[in-house]
Amino acid sequence: MKAVVYKGPRQLDVENVPDARIEMPTDVLVRVTTTNICGSDLHMYEGRTDLEPGRVLGHENLGEVVEVGPGVVNVRVGDLVCLPFNVACGFCANCEKGLTAFCLTTNPQMGVDGAAYGFADMGPYNGGQAELLRVPFGDFNCLVLPEDARERQTDYVMLADIWPTGWHATQLACVQAGDSVVIYGAGPVGLMAAYSATFKSASMVMVVDRHPDRLAKAEEIGAIPIDDSKGSPVDQVMELTQGRGADRGCECVGYQAHDPQGHEHPNMTLNNLVKSVRFAGTIGVVGVFLPMDPGSPDDLYKQGEIAFDYGMFWFKGQSIGNGQCNVKNYNRQLCTLIHKGKARPSWVVSHELDLDEAPGGYEHFDRRDPGWTKVVLHPAGVG
Repeated sequence: MKAVVYKGPRQLDVENVPDARIEMPTDVLVRVTTTNICGSDLHMYEGRTDLEPGRVLGHENLGEVVEVGPGVVNVRVGDLVCLPFNVACGFCANCEKGLTAFCLTTNPQMGVDGAAYGFADMGPYNGGQAELLRVPFGDFNCLVLPEDARERQTDYVMLADIWPTGWHATQLACVQAGDSVVIYGAGPVGLMAAYSATFKSASMVMVVDRHPDRLAKAEEIGAIPIDDSKGSPVDQVMELTQGRGADRGCECVGYQAHDPQGHEHPNMTLNNLVKSVRFAGTIGVVGVFLPMDPGSPDDLYKQGEIAFDYGMFWFKGQSIGNGQCNVKNYNRQLCTLIHKGKARPSWVVSHELDLDEAPGGYEHFDRRDPGWTKVVLHPAGVG
């Protein structure tokens, strides 16, 4: 099968690799028709993680079931399914609590809970930027989609990661009707957090970024764009909230946050959130942070540590929630919103490419080239 294979920093090839296949009785084999390039794929693409060369990338996947193992009961050949990026068993203590991002059985690496497709340190599973994908524990991990999904794949594929993750950011931040919300980052996840906040009837949604195309996308759904290249984002939030600060804040950037001059500061968005969220406010963090980052320009963060403004955080009595999204907590209800015509998350999509065009898509997306807000790949040539 053809697949997007990681070769090294900023080096990808689309090449033939051994076909994915059924390996366990509970496996499902999917012919991938739609898969996304995710912002977190860029950490590996840039060589900032320890992903080994030869791995197939891709954790936002949708496709048609072509084979099921003898232990699969509910999923059938011909079903169109969307796969959470979490590879979870469904029966361990964490999965039983809904903590599928921290499954206890699917990652063989000692000391690490949770697994994902095509991701560094998240188990041995190849990704779905390929023609075929093996899905472990298929009955649990496959979300069988309604029939209209065949014509709306760019909407439904967002259920694999970015919309549930954006929703998760607002859950961690405890967003409620009437709240004011500030979101740092207008990448795909930040835009989905803004989208989710509007579904929760936030009274004001502010989105901080500096890329005009991304801020324009936020404005399309009624969010207030804040360009941090034109002045302190904290000052702009304070002005919009009459000096009080936002009720809730979401971090959707992660450890590679840059200032407008292009310098990397892994603590920048977290500390700006402490300053721009009100006393007793809440913050949700879904941007990726790593236990260590030897490639960081910040000496502290090389060891996974940051200079966090804890004194002000404590003084303001704020609360913070963080971590990867447990996609299955949200994907079915969000699927219903799409099916009933209430939601169209494909509004973030800027480019749809064939699999052979993936290396160029990564290059444009990594450079934040104007207009490249979300890239969708079609391994089977389905548009």
